[in-house]
Amino acid sequence: MRDDIIEIRWHGRGGQGAITAAKIVANAAFTSGYSGVVMAPTFGTERRGAPVLTSLKISKNKIYDLSPITEPDMVLVLDHLLVEEVDVAAGLKPGGLIIINSPRPPETFNFPGMKIATADVTTMSANAGLPTGIVNTGIIGAFAKASGLLDMDTLAGAIEAEFAGKNPEKNAEAARMTHAHTLIGEA
Repeated sequence: MRDDIIEIRWHGRGGQGAITAAKIVANAAFTSGYSGVVMAPTFGTERRGAPVLTSLKISKNKIYDLSPITEPDMVLVLDHLLVEEVDVAAGLKPGGLIIINSPRPPETFNFPGMKIATADVTTMSANAGLPTGIVNTGIIGAFAKASGLLDMDTLAGAIEAEFAGKNPEKNAEAARMTHAHTLIGEA
């Protein structure tokens, strides 16, 4: 990863909350001292269940480049089935990080030269008491563990702030549980 700007691309399905997850991480990054934070959701013909993506850039300095991310440092995948549908690793820098919501271990994914992290976010989120399929807050826990960029307590606080009045404790618990069960490996 470059020292100046960290570029993160989020892949999900319409309705999974990839944009909300990126927003939560953006807010936590800002409160953690990253004064440059740019989030750029991609809107098109999205519909519930269709592949969607959003981009997040964070930096300790102001970001002037608002262009879309073409060479991310890391990629988060909210649905492991997207790996078969979309080239989630497109443009990922050599040695980049791919974080996947999957019950499978990292070594079962074929991304040569990349760092892979997996967590069964779907199960962890359900165990935390969230409705089936709500994975956007859980994936934040995997992000915290695999990237090491932001601490779990800061992210949990940002989750609770985002979901005030809408199960903030359950959403934060989904992230904490996922953090504890994230596996990190090499492809």
